Amino acid sequence: MEAALVTVSTGVMKPLLSKLFKLPLDEHRKLQGVRRDAKFIGDELRSMKAALEVLADEEQLEPAMRIWRDDVRELSYDMEDCIDVFVAHVDHEPDGRTMLKKFVDMLKKPKHRHQAASEIGKLKARVAEASERHKRYNIIRPTPCISSCAIDPRLPALYAEVDELVGIDGPKDDIIDWFQWEATSTQPQVLSIVGSGGLGKTTLAKQVYHALESQFSCAAFVSVSRNPDMRKILRDIAQGVGFTDSPPDDDVQQLISKLRQHLKNERYFVVIDDVWSADVWETIRLVLLNNNNHGSRIITTTRNTEVASCCSSGGGHVYKMEPLTFDDSKRLFFRRTFGPEDLCHPHLEKVSNDILRKCSGLPLAIITVSSLLADQHAEDEWKRVLAAIGSALAKDSGADKMTKILSFSYFDLPHHLRACLLYLSIFPEDSTIWKQHLIHMWVAEGFIHEKQGRSRYEIGESYFNELINRSLIQPVGATLGQVESCQVHDIVLDFITCIAAEVNFVTKFSDVEHGHNSYDRVRRLIIGNTSNEKVAISTSPILSHVRSLIIYAHDPQVSLLAFPVLRVLDLGKCWWLEEHHVANIEKLLLLKYLSLANVTLLPQKIGELQYLETLDITNTRILEMPLAVTSLQWLASLNVHYHIRFTDGMIGKMQSLEELETFGVHSYEQGKPLEEFSQLTKMWRLKVQLGMFELWEGPGQIEDLHGYLGTLVSSCNLRHLNISKLSSNFLAVKTYFPLSLDSWCPTTPCSLQELHITYCFIDKVPNWMSLLCNLRELEIYVASVRPEDVRILGSIPTLLILKLKTFNGTDGRILIHGFSNLKYFHLELLYCGTSLEFEEGSMPRLEHLELEFRVHQMDCLNGSPNFGLECCFGKFIGMIIEADIEALPNCSSFLLQYGNVPFGNVACEHYTKIVETDCEKEDEAGRGKVGSAGAPHWHVGENYFRMSFG
Repeated sequence: MEAALVTVSTGVMKPLLSKLFKLPLDEHRKLQGVRRDAKFIGDELRSMKAALEVLADEEQLEPAMRIWRDDVRELSYDMEDCIDVFVAHVDHEPDGRTMLKKFVDMLKKPKHRHQAASEIGKLKARVAEASERHKRYNIIRPTPCISSCAIDPRLPALYAEVDELVGIDGPKDDIIDWFQWEATSTQPQVLSIVGSGGLGKTTLAKQVYHALESQFSCAAFVSVSRNPDMRKILRDIAQGVGFTDSPPDDDVQQLISKLRQHLKNERYFVVIDDVWSADVWETIRLVLLNNNNHGSRIITTTRNTEVASCCSSGGGHVYKMEPLTFDDSKRLFFRRTFGPEDLCHPHLEKVSNDILRKCSGLPLAIITVSSLLADQHAEDEWKRVLAAIGSALAKDSGADKMTKILSFSYFDLPHHLRACLLYLSIFPEDSTIWKQHLIHMWVAEGFIHEKQGRSRYEIGESYFNELINRSLIQPVGATLGQVESCQVHDIVLDFITCIAAEVNFVTKFSDVEHGHNSYDRVRRLIIGNTSNEKVAISTSPILSHVRSLIIYAHDPQVSLLAFPVLRVLDLGKCWWLEEHHVANIEKLLLLKYLSLANVTLLPQKIGELQYLETLDITNTRILEMPLAVTSLQWLASLNVHYHIRFTDGMIGKMQSLEELETFGVHSYEQGKPLEEFSQLTKMWRLKVQLGMFELWEGPGQIEDLHGYLGTLVSSCNLRHLNISKLSSNFLAVKTYFPLSLDSWCPTTPCSLQELHITYCFIDKVPNWMSLLCNLRELEIYVASVRPEDVRILGSIPTLLILKLKTFNGTDGRILIHGFSNLKYFHLELLYCGTSLEFEEGSMPRLEHLELEFRVHQMDCLNGSPNFGLECCFGKFIGMIIEADIEALPNCSSFLLQYGNVPFGNVACEHYTKIVETDCEKEDEAGRGKVGSAGAPHWHVGENYFRMSFG
């Protein structure tokens, strides 16, 4: 496996060097000239790679440098394609010889020796020419360029007039309320505002600063840059708090010592705006979080969730900045576009709504677009801006602040994350992007490499999480505290689409079709068509080096032979795809990722794709897995629909398989292949779906199925296991499958980290579950919760996330204790009451608690005091309460017990609707909101309602 990365700046230079030096050119005496040429190429490429890495962090380059950089990057792609194709043809020989033996035997033939020498010679000439230009134009290191936007783009936010602000009062009041809630604490308290660039964090922090600074003896508002000067930051703090006794030549350590002493007896209020890294905060905190006990307060703002958590650790608070509501967005947009009268011309109403939807509540985007449209009343001009809003933001001088804000975030990314971010431009606007699919595409492109003790998927998952933490992508569909998919804000998508096109990273077919592409080769191609018209793609040299092909067209007319070096082929959204569209797919020898839709059969020769690592046929109509799939010797990830059947013995032959989702069990007899998974030593993720077969299908068969399922936890390498029952009605208890876990016997130590057993209920929690020393996440349905069940679950030392659903409630009063590391707890009571109570000291690290129950069935609301929730104060508490109208008095009394607890906002809705996690906004469904200390605003449906707060 290549221990090298593909980046935006260096292209495939790193993996190319690795592959070049692995060619066995020393194995034949007649290849001495080729060997010398290869060594020359390698030496030159190393120097070029070093130069490219120097240029990578420069936001502006002189034209000669930029052209040379682009040429060398494109050269690296061409060279890797040449080597990969040559090696693939050698490796494709269908016999038992080793790769080295095949290579040596081929080079014994004059024809192939000449071919190898010719290709290496051509590459040498291109490398030599690039090297000569490097010397000729003295392209060694970039010359500092003066930015056209040298002024900090955050300055307008610092001096915005109050009457120009929209939607700021609510967030400002929330933060002030939190400080008042913590007013009794004499220790310094930190609140960190986190959100994406352009969301208004600086503006919000400045307004809170103005509202509170008079309550403190001294105050300072200090901005931090992406490349901070710590001496300047400390001196800005000193100036703000009135400390002047420091010579100009004091170093950082001296400044820290003097500031600590000065602030020791002060009650100060300091805002640190735009913190980019935890390291910067660790230095600042030495000054601000000293032994002061006068009730000082600190606010930080950042784009990075991890930095926010670091700043607010030790009792602080993270405030997540939300986009503006649609009404506030409209108010801001009209005010900036039409002036104080705040009125829109009727003929511009529809296009203005479309523009606002594209801005998605991002204040800076709204302000930027409004500046482009000020004094423009022609509908055609507004439609032009809407259609080209991304390029307008990138090129219009009036939009320079917006571009600069986004550039800050982009260039702050490490090089490997820049490639991962730009790759997201392959997805259409408003797409929901599944994490699992995205990571496998990153892997196929070479953006991720293995590290000791961590798989490529785990590393990719950390990259995905970091992009979320940096507020560059938005999490979607978080379950049990885990984010499974994301979206890209339209403005961010437009920005990365422009960048990707500029560096030939991703190209739209429409740009190629209309001659807008400035490169003679396309590396990653998107073919999209929202209409039902056919899209015809003819063979062209410009497309012959495409590495990723993503098609969203209705009926693509394309020959796969036009793309000989494809690594990624995504046809998973081509709903009218037919078998003839994927004819000759076996010719794509370098293919690593394949996603298909609609077809009823896999190509007969699919087994010839020797490098295929990911196969996704979830959206197809295939019913039986062909035996040829077992010939895919590198296949690591297989995604299928649960209807697809595997013949006996197939699973055991797929020795490279690491992930399988979803293996369907349609009858008790079909459970037997589950035993084969124990033979797959690399398997770490498995999802099993039990069909709708009846419990009385045959005597003894249910015990056999329990035994087959039990073999799964005996696998020493399986880390994620999901067992689910296909259910036509999730509310009907009779559709849940009874499952006994007593016979399961996991290995010790067991590698299992995540275990989900859903729509199957168990009578009790088995004793062996306490032995799962690596288990971090657990989801189970228990018929009736016993004290022993709670004791076993509470004794799992590594458990971080627990979702527990019960049908019959609890056997008597049960105190919840233990759970020393649990951070997320979701308890759902289905058609039952409970006598569960939280014991003092239980769940000491709990961060998020969710309770879902029916009020009229709750013992604790009809006589017993409560859940013992006072033991969880200070945690984020979310609840979904379901009740009939008669239960309203009980529900009201329950809420009044916690009237002063900062639950957040309360929202209610009809029983049959789905509760949304964002409860702060009022929407068309009639949901209302209420502050944490107020009474609920009831929205009652026909007979039932749901209320959530948190």
